[in-house]
Amino acid sequence: MHDKYLQEDKWWVSPYNFVDEVTSEFDLPAKVEIHDATLRDGEQTPGVVFRKDDKVRIAQKLDEVGVERIEAGMPAVSQEDFDAIKAISKLGLKAKIFTFARALPVDIDKAIDCGADGVIIEIPIGYPKLKYQFGWTWEDVYRKSIDCINYAREKGMYAVYFPYDTTRARDEDLTNLLTGIMKESPPDSIGVVDTMGCALPEAIKFLVRKVKGLTGLPVEIHTHNDFGMGVATELAAVTAGAEVVHSCISGLGERTGNAALEELMVGLEILLGYETNYKFEEILSLCSLAEELSGVKPATNKPIIGRGNYTRESGIGVDMVMKKPLAMFATAPQFFGRQGEVVLGKKSGKASITYQLEKFGIADVSDEQVGEILAEVKTRGAEKKSLLTDEEFKEIVRQKTS
Repeated sequence: MHDKYLQEDKWWVSPYNFVDEVTSEFDLPAKVEIHDATLRDGEQTPGVVFRKDDKVRIAQKLDEVGVERIEAGMPAVSQEDFDAIKAISKLGLKAKIFTFARALPVDIDKAIDCGADGVIIEIPIGYPKLKYQFGWTWEDVYRKSIDCINYAREKGMYAVYFPYDTTRARDEDLTNLLTGIMKESPPDSIGVVDTMGCALPEAIKFLVRKVKGLTGLPVEIHTHNDFGMGVATELAAVTAGAEVVHSCISGLGERTGNAALEELMVGLEILLGYETNYKFEEILSLCSLAEELSGVKPATNKPIIGRGNYTRESGIGVDMVMKKPLAMFATAPQFFGRQGEVVLGKKSGKASITYQLEKFGIADVSDEQVGEILAEVKTRGAEKKSLLTDEEFKEIVRQKTS
């Protein structure tokens, strides 16, 4: 087994992630980049608005964390969006700046005027979209695409062709479209887009391989989380050879959101074994900034950033939370600049009481008194249907030891 599953004081995940029987099926690219779309797709979360200054702050933080590509917005949306993208492009960030565009030359011109490095050229290919929303055939999509792709490349833009709702496309439509595009207007890369988040990881792998086979181009994966598999399907895409994964901070986005940036960062480094340059200790501050500016509060148990992820109420193994966190968690809280926490409630045990007594420097408590304190803690926790505060615990201690 490969030793990547264990990094002392950082993580300890399943060694079976790296056995030959698993990895022999992988077609991992040498390098994977993250393309973060928080400033466009993340802002499509209902009720979320990022003003120009907000977008600049988020872009700067994304760059600080090490994200390779930032989709700064869609300049055609408004003058403020245009101005924000232009301001971000002028920051001199290490990250490449992309914009989102319809398959229209005017949108390419706006991307150029913003100073962007590349453009995501969107057009539908999912059959429900074509049949009911647009009334198009694949031939219509093809005709609308070729001039725009060629125009973007002629203007020196990195052109990502983004036939969205890919996972609901008819096989013949997708095959005909990509075959035609490669003859007339090959882009720089192709997006496999699970717009409705409805494809299994194996289906995504199939599509990545299909697109690579048809085009020979780099593949980018963009998924949503409608079935709770946004990150899983993007990591699956990487194992099939996808070179770019799309994300939003904290999984922001329409409906159930997009693949979460922080989960992808951790998945690439820890579960797939890539040596990245991401600053994992800055993840919390990045997500906190997105929470502040979006007003969207992540769930307490949200992977990576949830406030309760390293909190232990159960008495079993409570001493390990501080002494040896990797006995209790797959990742050490310190890896993300955090600390484990022991809390008191209905599910506490004697070890929890002893730990809290030591934490507050309370000595000379007998074993019998510890038992009485525990019983009262459990009773109050059940009555409150919540955790006890430090003051409530100290009050119980005073009552039981006086």
